[in-house]
Amino acid sequence: MMLALLLVAAQVGTDPRLDRLDPDTRAQVATVMDSASRVGLPTEPLIQRALEGATKAAPGARIVAAVRRLSADLGVARTALGTEASVPELEAGVAALRAGAKPQVLANLRSVRRHPLTMALSVLADLVANGVPLDSAAAAVLALAPKARDADLVEFRRAVERDIALGAPPGAATSVRVNVGATDVFAGLHNPGAPPPPPRRP
Repeated sequence: MMLALLLVAAQVGTDPRLDRLDPDTRAQVATVMDSASRVGLPTEPLIQRALEGATKAAPGARIVAAVRRLSADLGVARTALGTEASVPELEAGVAALRAGAKPQVLANLRSVRRHPLTMALSVLADLVANGVPLDSAAAAVLALAPKARDADLVEFRRAVERDIALGAPPGAATSVRVNVGATDVFAGLHNPGAPPPPPRRP
């Protein structure tokens, strides 16, 4: 088996950066990279994940598992975002998936946004990381994605983070910033010091 792995590594032309790995780990990582390359997935993120593991002195088995998981997640993201998705979009898609977003959320974003999705996906993952419930975060980003610029999305995330820091519940902070309407939201985005607008009464 070891000989077979080494032959695969030689066939795919193992990236010299992976020389930091022990031979067995390097060969297994090369096998994952070869499989990813055959289906059109980028291999640079896989290399970076392996190097990250090497930097942290992680065991070889853990490095291989992390690379395999990333390859699988990239495949899911590519299926949801389409074959034309860029590497940054795929990586942001993986972050969103790992935050809990379903592939359908990624597909919905692709259908409503003409701009690159990297920032929209990153903001979605960041909102969840800040405690915003996944459904609320996804709904907010999907509501803003059709017309918002990347800078608007960044300011929206910052506004929600400020509201949370001031004591607002994460879900409520997100909903208030969206439900006041696109005009009011973007007015607030371009005036970052403004307090969050009150929620509308039903």
